[in-house]
Amino acid sequence: MPRAEVGTPKYVANKMKSKGLQRLRWYCQVCEKQCRDENGFKCHAQSESHLRQMLVVGEHAGKHIADFSSQFQSEFVALLSRRFGTKRVKANNVYQEYIADKSHLHMNATRWVTLTEFVKHLGRTGVARVDETEKGWFLAWVDNSPKALAKQEAALKKERLTMSDEQRERLLIAEQIERAAASSSAQPDTDLSVPAPEEGLKRSEEAEKVVLSLSLKPAATASPPTSEKPAAAMAPLKMNPLKASTINPLKRPNVFKSAAPASKDPTEKSKKRTISAAESIILEDQERKRRKT
Repeated sequence: MPRAEVGTPKYVANKMKSKGLQRLRWYCQVCEKQCRDENGFKCHAQSESHLRQMLVVGEHAGKHIADFSSQFQSEFVALLSRRFGTKRVKANNVYQEYIADKSHLHMNATRWVTLTEFVKHLGRTGVARVDETEKGWFLAWVDNSPKALAKQEAALKKERLTMSDEQRERLLIAEQIERAAASSSAQPDTDLSVPAPEEGLKRSEEAEKVVLSLSLKPAATASPPTSEKPAAAMAPLKMNPLKASTINPLKRPNVFKSAAPASKDPTEKSKKRTISAAESIILEDQERKRRKT
């Protein structure tokens, strides 16, 4: 049956019946024809015009799918930027507004099967910032135009001029922390190793046995008294500071008294030198008493 000509009552009646959205699976993107039921779509698929068009598309199927995909993405992003700007909005709401146009490019002609895959593609390419919540996928358009970038840079300069020194230092510290975290995540530090769990003292099987003896050892033999004499001989003799003050400068020295010790045996000198400190103190005390008397 031939198609009704434009302007005829049949054409108007068909347009009124096809008002609004219909089933997506009964739409032919190659011929851009929407069928109202399964029987109509089956008849269209068997028509000569559809088969001829499919032969043309089949020669370069990848090229046609890539063209449909780029066209769908450009139209979707244009609607997102024009209608919502850089606001965060639910992805399904944008898609419902996009398919409200009856002559829109259907998604089943693109490389994306679902809306979720298309939204993830926008996030990977940097066209929009996407995030998933309990309510679904949300996206916000990223304006990368030169005019928008210049505007952001001017706003950032103005903010830095009005910012105090303390706030500026805090901002710089925060940026340094972010850069350090990014560098550490990109290049993991090999020096920071996980500490090994602490283990108790373990004795190897090859080690010798430790034997403890509780028997008392014999007391060490006392050193002979002659061994203390050299130590006493090395000890310096203490001088009495009062002895020099008691000497009378007017008293004449006794020549015989000073010469007497020189005539003695040298062994006696060594005996005098070996006297202890206590004995030397006693002798000095006796000498002091004798002079007073």
